[in-house]
Amino acid sequence: MEPRAAQVRRRERLGRQQKDRPSREGEPCSGGAGRPGGIGGNVEMHRGPDLVQWTQHMQAVKTQLLEQAQGQLMELLDQAMWEAVQAYPPQGRPVPSVPPDSLHKTREPSLGKRKVFIIRKSLLDELMEVPHFRTIYHMFVAGLCVFIISTLAIDLIDEGRLMMEFDLLTFSFGQLPLALVTWVPMFLSTLLVPYQALRLWERPQSGGAWTLGVGLGCLLLAAHTVVLGILPVHVAVEYQLPPASRCVLVFEQVRLLMKSYSFLRETVPGTLRARGGEGIRAPSFSSYLYFLFCPTLIYRETYPRTPNVRWSYVAKNFAQALGCVLYACFILGRLCVPVFANMSQEPFSTRALVLSIMHATLPGIFMLLLIFFAFLHCWLNAFAEMLRFGDRMFYRDWWNSTSFSNYYRTWNVVVHDWLYSYVYQDGLWLLGGRARGAAMLGVFLVSAVVHEYIFCFVLGFFYPVMLLLFLVFGEGSQEDKLQVSGAEVTTPPPASGPLNFTMHDRRTGPAWNVLMWTLLFLGQGIQVSLYCQEWYARRHCPLPQTTFWGLVTPRSWSCHT
Repeated sequence: MEPRAAQVRRRERLGRQQKDRPSREGEPCSGGAGRPGGIGGNVEMHRGPDLVQWTQHMQAVKTQLLEQAQGQLMELLDQAMWEAVQAYPPQGRPVPSVPPDSLHKTREPSLGKRKVFIIRKSLLDELMEVPHFRTIYHMFVAGLCVFIISTLAIDLIDEGRLMMEFDLLTFSFGQLPLALVTWVPMFLSTLLVPYQALRLWERPQSGGAWTLGVGLGCLLLAAHTVVLGILPVHVAVEYQLPPASRCVLVFEQVRLLMKSYSFLRETVPGTLRARGGEGIRAPSFSSYLYFLFCPTLIYRETYPRTPNVRWSYVAKNFAQALGCVLYACFILGRLCVPVFANMSQEPFSTRALVLSIMHATLPGIFMLLLIFFAFLHCWLNAFAEMLRFGDRMFYRDWWNSTSFSNYYRTWNVVVHDWLYSYVYQDGLWLLGGRARGAAMLGVFLVSAVVHEYIFCFVLGFFYPVMLLLFLVFGEGSQEDKLQVSGAEVTTPPPASGPLNFTMHDRRTGPAWNVLMWTLLFLGQGIQVSLYCQEWYARRHCPLPQTTFWGLVTPRSWSCHT
């Protein structure tokens, strides 16, 4: 039987012949001379040009598909090439002779699951190149400006003067020099101790001398952990630091601990193998110093670098970050302080609680967007530009999420990569590649505990609102897809929250995105409302004596007159 492609080509050739053959006057059309099939010949003549157009259309579709496949293939090859460049030993160092099969016997993850750094822009920078999206950004900024102008106009009409007060800003950043001074020993400890411990473990001494070096390195790391764990807490409690100054200390505390662990986790296996004549030597001190400042939590000896620094871009991002801080203080001072300052002195009622949550949804979502834009976009991009750090994928399109599991994965890619590499993957390795649900549960617990610790450190009291919201919304889903270097690894974690039974990654319709944003609004309102009530309740109703249960019991539940 003749193939279909051959039939199409034969009909196309007949169509061209019929089109080029001149018709004679009085002669019937081709295929109709002398027989009643003339009508069929007309149909065949008309079908010829249609087939030609259809063939041309299919050729265009084929070309388009080939171009798309070629683009995806080029991206995969670029990632593989950059990973090969990273694995190449620096000049003067021997080429590692580790057999490929032995890589699976070590704790290091396979190359297909390792974080690959490539030169790419942040998503908002790419979107800002589109005029339509840039106009939406301008509309958002204009709306904030109108909001400020309207509140100032109301103050001018009601009070007869502009209420340009910066009391909240000056209070929040009070004692900032003390926080910066405390940061110096924290940074020096991180700069010197992990690297020196690695050098001690690298020494090719044998017997008791090497064992003594290992013990000394472990003692140094223990002292380093104590410094990072106790010093900021002691300073914050002893000197009663305000919230913004506490933020500086706790974020640097968590960041330096995560960077220290990543550096040791990535370098210790290779250093220990190098003592036996295999593997690689300890990295250079300059690469470790660069890692402590670059905006990533995954250590590599080299990173893709941009050719130059755009100082105008750096200044613009720092200016936008400062503007976001001012906006956040303005929103808290105008929309939250007047509502919650005296709420604990009034009789409790369910109506007042519900109204306070509804009132806090707008400032809550504003705070969420400002924190995202100020830190994850402006601050990290400014440091990446100054250090010529090429990989700017600090977040993904979390605003398109249809489930909270996807929202948590795409909101902060920097932290997610660390959790995936060192909690999830190492957990799977410890469990022998089984029990993916247990590994995901470990990721959930680490993330929830660290978030709750940060809130407790900044606010100065324990009120597990964030932890309860984690339990409700959950960290995983019935089918979780972990993002690693653009690839997705499907894992079946436990359903950590009730909403994950209905909201998971297989729900992709727009209605689920609307539902996610609605719950995000309500969640932010709950957090802002309850945390503000607890903050003022602890100032209006201090404890007569300090007890453990008094510290962990919410004061806003009983501080109502």
